[in-house]
Amino acid sequence: MIDALKEEEIVNKVGGRFKLSTLIQKRLVALNAGARPLVDLETKEKMEIVVEEILRNKIYLDSSNELKITGSSPSVGGPIDFDLDSL
Repeated sequence: MIDALKEEEIVNKVGGRFKLSTLIQKRLVALNAGARPLVDLETKEKMEIVVEEILRNKIYLDSSNELKITGSSPSVGGPIDFDLDSL
């Protein structure tokens, strides 16, 4: 288990356990859809990457619980939008 998840610091940073789990889930979806990691780590474990992104204030949830990346345009780092009508 990732040690940072055992600490209250990360829970308090994002505003509670529900928000933490929501943020982790949304970012994992984005990474699995092809988004690039915002931190440079030696690991390929996506969960470790997400936790480090949170700890370094790279990602957060906005007031409507949408994933946001600090200092970037809204489309960077999010899930890939597919236009299924064009297929």
